[in-house]
Amino acid sequence: MVQKVLYGMLVLVPITILLNYFGKGGHSLIFVLSALSLIPLAGVLGSATEETAIYTGPKVGSLLNATLGNMAELIIAFAALREGLHSVVRASIAGSIIGNILIVLGASLLVGGFKNGIQMFDPREASTNATMMTLAVISLVVPGLFFLTEADGVRLTEHDAERLSDGVALIMLLIYAAYLYFTLFQKGFTAKPSGHEAKASMPLWQAIALLVVATIAVVIMSEILVGVLEPTAESWGLSDAFIGLIIVPLVGNVAEHLVAVRAAYNNDMDLSMGIALGSGLQVALFVAPVLVLLGELINKPIPMVFNTWELIALIAAVLLAVAISQDGESNWLEGAQLVAVYLILATAFYFAG
Repeated sequence: MVQKVLYGMLVLVPITILLNYFGKGGHSLIFVLSALSLIPLAGVLGSATEETAIYTGPKVGSLLNATLGNMAELIIAFAALREGLHSVVRASIAGSIIGNILIVLGASLLVGGFKNGIQMFDPREASTNATMMTLAVISLVVPGLFFLTEADGVRLTEHDAERLSDGVALIMLLIYAAYLYFTLFQKGFTAKPSGHEAKASMPLWQAIALLVVATIAVVIMSEILVGVLEPTAESWGLSDAFIGLIIVPLVGNVAEHLVAVRAAYNNDMDLSMGIALGSGLQVALFVAPVLVLLGELINKPIPMVFNTWELIALIAAVLLAVAISQDGESNWLEGAQLVAVYLILATAFYFAG
């Protein structure tokens, strides 16, 4: 029944494209429709990802989902960067990491725990992801701390912060490449079985074709959403911080939301944890440095200088990820706790704007 509703919602995709092309309906309607259109597209993307994961295993499957799911957010952030909306770009990076750890992982643990009780996952792989997430957050925090603080009467200039961000971005890309090599090719590092043997319902080529088509559609809908983001936010009375930290990540991460929750519901916690933490890792170690380097190419440099609120939220989120990933098991209460922290932060950023 749910799947039929999702597939029925695919009609919103051509409707949104036509309304945007002919300039009908107003920016608020197009914003809502483009956001809703991403939900059925995420469902298709999720089905294709799960089919691909049957052939490739949860590691490659979760990497594929994170990569394709983050395409929408990368496009949204780059469009904002071209418009010079640096605060929105930085907030979207922080918000995506926070959202993946707190709301994506939290909802997965909550739904999976209610359905299956105590769930098990490979603590080694989850711990590796959590450790890498800690390193990623440290990398993101360092330029901002050095720029915002003064030591022995010395403080970085904005130009110095930009050069520091460029250097950190290159290092982050290198460590991300090392992380991919380790998780995909390191021998003896295997995930636990999920507890059920899934059978593919389509050939591999068809699953990959669906991934590509769904990703292209997500890219198109994301471009439309970006075009109406600012006027919609202004008419709704929302701040740049709230847009970047809450709205953009929620819309951009809708694919990971649904796929990770469905994997947890099916008691495949290795895939679910891999998607939630892997997507946040990819934003921190790939999307963020790529945006920094792209900013240099288009002559709109964006130093990785997050404000104090964003820094606190990032550190709190990664500490929770480390705590939950240690014992190799999860329950619905842990999920509820993560979601509660996210709602508290979302409320705080709403009033802070």
